[in-house]
Amino acid sequence: MNLTNKIAVITGAGQGIGREIALAMAQAGADIVLAARSEDKLRAVQAEIQALGRQALVVPTDITQRAEVQQLAEATFAHFAHVDVLVNNSGIAGPVDALWKLDADEWQYTFDVNVNGAFYCCQAFIPSMVERGSGAVITIGSMTGKRPMLHRTAYTSTKMALVGMTRTLAWDLADSGVRANLISPGAVAGQRMENSFVAQAKAQGLPVNEIREQFTGVSPQKILTPPEDVAQTAVFLASDLATSITGEDINVSAGVVMY
Repeated sequence: MNLTNKIAVITGAGQGIGREIALAMAQAGADIVLAARSEDKLRAVQAEIQALGRQALVVPTDITQRAEVQQLAEATFAHFAHVDVLVNNSGIAGPVDALWKLDADEWQYTFDVNVNGAFYCCQAFIPSMVERGSGAVITIGSMTGKRPMLHRTAYTSTKMALVGMTRTLAWDLADSGVRANLISPGAVAGQRMENSFVAQAKAQGLPVNEIREQFTGVSPQKILTPPEDVAQTAVFLASDLATSITGEDINVSAGVVMY
């Protein structure tokens, strides 16, 4: 899975899955553009990438703001001239409650980050890929898009929307040499998942450990998904080994979702 001389733009790159993808792609030989709102976190990842001998450009970006995404693209092309890989990773968990109790502004913001942000990034970077005749768009979805969870209507709806976006995008790009795929991680081990356990526990009036066991218990492997496994799947999809793979929704869920 060689990404030598490829340039990858990764949103939400300061922590969690985004950080793991950035490091894995750098280890595979890519130079990385790191985008997220927190510059401090991005600088820490930048240092890790530079220690691997690769370049890393930090561009603090709020992807809900189309103008900032355009600035991200301008900074990227000014520094690297082209882009080979776009990873739409930024996402938030959204509100946790029954649908009819959700705050409309929280619902809208979940879509702004999880769906509209990916849309803005695709519009900013795909045209240059089409012009070059090659590229890979990788969007991070969730098993929740296929296996809904209690009180997660906003999040689930956004992740299902990304599946439809990716499949249609693959058709739109079919003759261009650019591929579009989506990864559906399971419950990924890390702080974000721990925060989700706490929110679910509060919403259901249950102990946090019981919520955690609900997630691991439905996995045949009885584990949370390691973020490194998601990252390596992204590296594969970005590589030339995946040239005939497009429009796919690949589960990395420790067996929780098998369809």
